[in-house]
Amino acid sequence: MTRVVHAPEDPASQHQERAEGRPLSVPIHQSSAFAFDSADALAEAMAGPDRAYVYTRRGNPTVRTLERLLSCLEGGHAALATASGMGAMSAVLLALLRPGDHVVAQRCLYGGTHSVLADLAERYGIDVDRVEGDDAAELSAALRPGTTRLLLLETIANPTCQVPDLPALLATARAAGVVSVVDNSLASPVLCRPIEHGADIVVHSTTKYLGGHSDVLGGAAVFAAPELYGTVWTRAVELGAAADPFAAWLTVRGIQTLPLRMRQHCANAELIAGRLAAHPRVRRVFWPGLPGHPSRAVAERVLEGGGGMLAFELAGGRTAGREFVERVRVARLALSLGGVETLVTHPASTSHRELDEGELSAAGVSVGLVRVGVGIEHPEDLWKDLEQALDQGLDRS
Repeated sequence: MTRVVHAPEDPASQHQERAEGRPLSVPIHQSSAFAFDSADALAEAMAGPDRAYVYTRRGNPTVRTLERLLSCLEGGHAALATASGMGAMSAVLLALLRPGDHVVAQRCLYGGTHSVLADLAERYGIDVDRVEGDDAAELSAALRPGTTRLLLLETIANPTCQVPDLPALLATARAAGVVSVVDNSLASPVLCRPIEHGADIVVHSTTKYLGGHSDVLGGAAVFAAPELYGTVWTRAVELGAAADPFAAWLTVRGIQTLPLRMRQHCANAELIAGRLAAHPRVRRVFWPGLPGHPSRAVAERVLEGGGGMLAFELAGGRTAGREFVERVRVARLALSLGGVETLVTHPASTSHRELDEGELSAAGVSVGLVRVGVGIEHPEDLWKDLEQALDQGLDRS
């Protein structure tokens, strides 16, 4: 909790050397470029990511404060803030993969990640194999010596809430010399710190729980080692994936209440998941803290809470799912999650719309699945809203 409140100060801040009068809030350096007195000094600053600030696409004091904070929270060597979560994921994949490389990915991943992997496979001949994520032996069998370059996992899979066995899988990847990338967006550093389990790179959509208020778009990659950081930083600069200073400031402000919000997200999700499991119209509930969830035992070892996202499968298929999300009144039908308000979506129509029926089935996403990003409202208000939306469809179930 203390780390999220006290963001690391940027050494380049003009206030750093003053003993008194320093701002409590992180300053916003809303500047696209920075001036120099010497041509040599400017040239030297262009040499790498840790030099003086030159151009905000290459680095900015406010953005650097966010990066230092995220690195501190995740236990990494360095971090790179980007304009979106997919900006971070794309920068990592494009920086590390070469034509002919082999990737092993968790079977259930966010739809945007599925899409970028499919695009890389088509454009550059990247070969992708899928694993469930709960068996190190399955991963070992999928690895190809000399060819497998990367392992891609999600701490909490979107939207099935599967929790992979990070310690076992990451140890297997490291022993084989395979770089591991873990998307930690849905757990946040409050619930899990994948680098502690052996991850090489941790990716975030900071739009989600880190920002926490549905008012900022952003992403980040945190690196366990300096070599990977330097490689990805160079590609991110080339791609123009830089975070905006004001977006970085909003994210730093959001992180200051992250532990408090995550506590309420988890508590509300636990109550809602339990009641959904008892409702006659619900076939199955996906939440890793729920008894009977396939990842329950792993989640108890890897996570420090069940998270704020859950999903449930409705009888009635695609039509039932789409009708349900239109009936809610307290919750809102909107993309994303992690803000203070509860959001519902129908994944087969939105986040995973690029997948056909077979691919949805393979990922464990049924056409009747509804995803709920549980907010921090009063849980009884939330349940009454979800219950009325469910009960309207009982006569057709």
